Amino acid sequence: MLMKKDTTSVEYDVIVIGGGATGAGTARDCAMRGLKTLLVERLDFTAGATGRNHGLLHSGARYAHTDPESAAECVRENMILRRIARHCVEETGGLFVTLPEDSLDYQDAFVKDCFNAGIQAEVLDPKEAVEMEPAVNPDIIGAVKVPDGSVDPFRLTPANVLDARLHGADIITYHEVVGFEREGDRITGVRLRSQADKKEISVYGRVTVNACGIWGHHVAELAGVKVGMYPAKGALLIFGHRVNNMVINRCRKPADADILVPGDTICVIGTTSTRIPFDKIDRMEVTPDEVDLLLQEGIKLSPRLASTRILRADAGVRPRVAADNDPTGRSISRGVVCLDHAERDGVEGFITITGGKLITYRLMAEMATDMVCRKLGVDRQCETAEKPLPGSEPDRKDEKRRQHIIELSTEQKAAEGRHGSWTGRIESKSDADDALVCECEQVSVAEANYAMDELHVHNLINMRRRTRLGMGTCQGALCACRGAGLLERHDGCAKRSLEDLAAFMDERWHGMYPVCWGETLCEVQFSSWLYQGVMGLDHSAGTLPIQ
Repeated sequence: MLMKKDTTSVEYDVIVIGGGATGAGTARDCAMRGLKTLLVERLDFTAGATGRNHGLLHSGARYAHTDPESAAECVRENMILRRIARHCVEETGGLFVTLPEDSLDYQDAFVKDCFNAGIQAEVLDPKEAVEMEPAVNPDIIGAVKVPDGSVDPFRLTPANVLDARLHGADIITYHEVVGFEREGDRITGVRLRSQADKKEISVYGRVTVNACGIWGHHVAELAGVKVGMYPAKGALLIFGHRVNNMVINRCRKPADADILVPGDTICVIGTTSTRIPFDKIDRMEVTPDEVDLLLQEGIKLSPRLASTRILRADAGVRPRVAADNDPTGRSISRGVVCLDHAERDGVEGFITITGGKLITYRLMAEMATDMVCRKLGVDRQCETAEKPLPGSEPDRKDEKRRQHIIELSTEQKAAEGRHGSWTGRIESKSDADDALVCECEQVSVAEANYAMDELHVHNLINMRRRTRLGMGTCQGALCACRGAGLLERHDGCAKRSLEDLAAFMDERWHGMYPVCWGETLCEVQFSSWLYQGVMGLDHSAGTLPIQ
């Protein structure tokens, strides 16, 4: 969606391409330093790898043995996010456990490497670890406590976008980069094509930042430069409730299915690592073999997973640089890569920021913004490590907000968790506003309206990412139609709402079919009966692929 102002008539200091955490963080940093900033995203925020990961707030311990530089970056950013993004972070703590089939020799080296990287690692008696986290395999022979946690990318990224807007940035979503404007060897602007009507526009800026993750490979090619990237697909499984309260890692060299992360109402086992062709990035499928592997290895960490319903499977693609002959990509550094294409390729006004991890997004943004400022001759220091994101400000003596929360309704407490100190901006004026749109995730009408008004929500998938509507047990079966009704009331287009509803259920089905057995199969059959049999949605808004 295009912001109301005419962005084609503005010359920006910086255009940031990519609405994941890195792009959003870069737009925030640029705007905070006083740069006239435009953020462009081809779909919605968190539509790529940012929204398709296990949400681990890395302590860096996972990489202490194999990639100490990345480990040190992770632990520093871990501590920063605990301060500036409190409403996006859950300080669960983490365990690295040694199974009977593993060697305690690795644990000894692991603890030393953590110490060298500045990571606090405490060796525990296995019995103490089981008491601390009852869901862990009781047969473990070793355990180390580390400062892991969980982070919600669906809160973190929009909070960065919101802060960028508060500092004057403009935002364009659902516009894909199809080319660049040039003057000789200098990039002077970006050509965009609307996903809605396919019309093209050009926007102009002095510096353009490519923060597109794995899609940065293609964007770089459009600019006439090459960034050698390694598309490493990672599959994961989302379970229907929180089995564990602490992050559980397997204490061995990073491998498949060795992290179990709790977050919100669910837990996630991940991930795999498989190289895939670039032409499959936009249509990834989680295979039965990947599901089997994740489940088999996950049960070794926590036997409770064997009797826990799997809600869905998902997969993202890690943006790795400097590919080698490793078929999994696990030997490639998780470090940050910031490229000045003027120095590297002779193309002025173009920067690529890639690599890294979700937890290092802020550091990546700082590095990219530092480079932008050097190019523009701007002398402003980064403040993103000190200033909290919207929703994570220190508690204020705001009586209206406190009164709102003190009412103790479940949906308000859920909203408080999602929106932090900004929850008081959710206006609940009547019983109708307090009514629940989504029972599973306790999303109220008032919260949905707030998301549409303030959080750049234009369709149901946007709504899901901002509020968790449809992420619970029924996967949208009972709440999607209510959400569509609210959106129709908001924008006045019934036909588009029906198409939106079909697209939303299609997206939910895409993640459910790889794990479609037992209770999940029953849920899918119910959804099919409701939306096709009762509502006739396949006839009015295209065929739903639920069979």
